[in-house]
Amino acid sequence: MRIPPFNPYIAVIIGVIAVSSSPIFVKLTNGVPSAIIANYRLLIAFLIMTPIILSKYRKEFRNINYRDWILAVISGIFLAAYFVLWFESLNDTTVTSSIIFITIHPIFVFLGTYFLSQERFSSGSTISLIIILFGSAIIGWGDYQESNAFIYGDLLAIVASISLAIYILSGQKTRKSLSLITYTYIVYGVGMITLLLYNIIMQNPFGNYSMKNWYIFLALAVIPTFLGHSLFNWAIKWLNNSTVSMAIVFEPIAATLLAYIMLKETMIWSQLLGGTIVIFGLFLFILSTSRKNSVTISKKSNK
Repeated sequence: MRIPPFNPYIAVIIGVIAVSSSPIFVKLTNGVPSAIIANYRLLIAFLIMTPIILSKYRKEFRNINYRDWILAVISGIFLAAYFVLWFESLNDTTVTSSIIFITIHPIFVFLGTYFLSQERFSSGSTISLIIILFGSAIIGWGDYQESNAFIYGDLLAIVASISLAIYILSGQKTRKSLSLITYTYIVYGVGMITLLLYNIIMQNPFGNYSMKNWYIFLALAVIPTFLGHSLFNWAIKWLNNSTVSMAIVFEPIAATLLAYIMLKETMIWSQLLGGTIVIFGLFLFILSTSRKNSVTISKKSNK
């Protein structure tokens, strides 16, 4: 067994913090349309990846078949929709509520898989679904008591979560035939073009933003997009998928702490109670839908 060059558990923790910074950066922008924020996030990420693609992965594009192109385009469109809807939700609800509703996207992925392949629900997954719905209802009820705008933001986050699930489902088969970086590059490119067209139609301004906002666009492209997800992808080489998935469930906790420190956002009782129930339900859901694998990281080689 090879020895990991860096503790994968620490890498996952850093990844969770990096990904959790995304809603904080969005909240820190001043008067920037959500679609513009999403557009620049994907544009900068696309430009950063371009030299790598041209130098090492250019030949892979010749072997992409028609079906994979179609699925990658669909994935890119729904990735763009996910970013816009999620970023827009942050204008109307809190970071805590928004990120919790985004985090339940594995439920929609599972439901999509069920309808596409007719996989049976286990008793554990059924119970976890009920728990997650119950916790979500508590959050929604509490937000409704606070403000009608919160409910609108919550609904946008739920639709964003569904868009994220469709993005994941669309790319499942394509990711098996393409390298991760090539697939990601295509999806980011499609998402960028989709958002470009959307912003032109909506007549959203592409310039005249403060230097602070340009730094935020860059930070969004680098920290949650590359640092966060790259660490998750690296950690999967050493840990099983369920371990990394469970770690990602802690994203609402990390985002809530960051929101308190940087935005002075505080939690209300419904978010604390409902969020705890949702996270517990997600843990149960991941356990009930994951294969039982025993993974050990050894400090000594077996050979």
